[in-house]
Amino acid sequence: MRVLILGGDGYLGWPTALRFSARGHEVSVVDNFARRRWVGGAGSDSLTPIADLEPRIAAWEANPAGDRIRSFVGGVEDGDFLDGVIAETKPEAVVHYGQQPSAPYSMISRQTAVETQQTNVVGNLNLLFSMRDHVPDAHLVKLGTMGEYGQPNIDIEEGYIEIEHNGRKDTLPFPKLPGSLYHCSKVHDSTNIHFACRTWGLRATDLNQGVVYGIETAETAGDERLITRFDYDELFGTVLNRFCLQAVIGHPLTVYGAGHQTRGFLNIRDTLACVELAVANPAERGDFRVFNQFTEQFSVLELAEKVKAAAEHLGYTVEINHLDNPRVEKEEHYYNAIHTKLLDLGLEPTLLGEELVESLLHTIERYKGNAIESSIDPHTRWNPAKSPAGQA
Repeated sequence: MRVLILGGDGYLGWPTALRFSARGHEVSVVDNFARRRWVGGAGSDSLTPIADLEPRIAAWEANPAGDRIRSFVGGVEDGDFLDGVIAETKPEAVVHYGQQPSAPYSMISRQTAVETQQTNVVGNLNLLFSMRDHVPDAHLVKLGTMGEYGQPNIDIEEGYIEIEHNGRKDTLPFPKLPGSLYHCSKVHDSTNIHFACRTWGLRATDLNQGVVYGIETAETAGDERLITRFDYDELFGTVLNRFCLQAVIGHPLTVYGAGHQTRGFLNIRDTLACVELAVANPAERGDFRVFNQFTEQFSVLELAEKVKAAAEHLGYTVEINHLDNPRVEKEEHYYNAIHTKLLDLGLEPTLLGEELVESLLHTIERYKGNAIESSIDPHTRWNPAKSPAGQA
């Protein structure tokens, strides 16, 4: 297949490009390197050493499993640029990672909130129009987020729920309670994609992903030139990755509040497997599918305790610190999200055990000298008018 990956230089986009290339697909990637700029602007950097995109592609093409990957430099916010890429590559599947992915970043200021909405909502709209006008039969696989749902006091279904009201029934999109302006942008995206499928007959799969952890994939293992980025700072570092880095460098694990916030999690290898399954089993024309993409549910405190146990088994001394929660979120809540559709397609989950955590710790140990510790602790507050506990 001809596969176009937006955000192909990123944490997930780069290993996804390698996965499809290794499977013999004709792969093209788009990126404007905004993720590198955002992380650098936050005073941080990837823990893992990553080259610029073209040297990475050259290293892959020199790999026995590798093949040519075409690259296009530009932003999805530029509709003319995106039109040109779509018209030239004629993708049969578009994997859309090309967005601002951080909830904390979206909450720093008016400027970062507006940038998030423009990058995500405008970029996604540009893509929908480009697909309508140039490749209306192509399948859009869009990375969504479980954070669109919030923490309702009912089971979270996969995208849709049957409602009975005043004696009548209908199946409607599951209610959304986004917890940040980033998550709001993802809700807007889902609404716009659903509209495009209903109105223009596009086909799309929305992968409402949980929190991803891990570094190595089958294609990146064994060749440092191919490794993906690894963020650990307060803005772009996902919680388990952050905890593992903290354990290795001797920084207390930063648990926000009591740590009872529960979320869905999955290994980076499972992300690639899920995307591959979605591409291999496309939606029908006019169909907007929603898959809840995670494999396990944990509270933040449970994760911290898992990392502490695994790290101490390797000889590290680990402390868990409970910080005043900078976010506005429920810490005590019901959470049960359904996630059967990808399992039905054949997903074989990689479950989080001590051995897997220890493997991640070993990998981080190789690069711990690159850590910028000042970027780890939270400084961004969802509600700046709300003072931390114990302060005036």
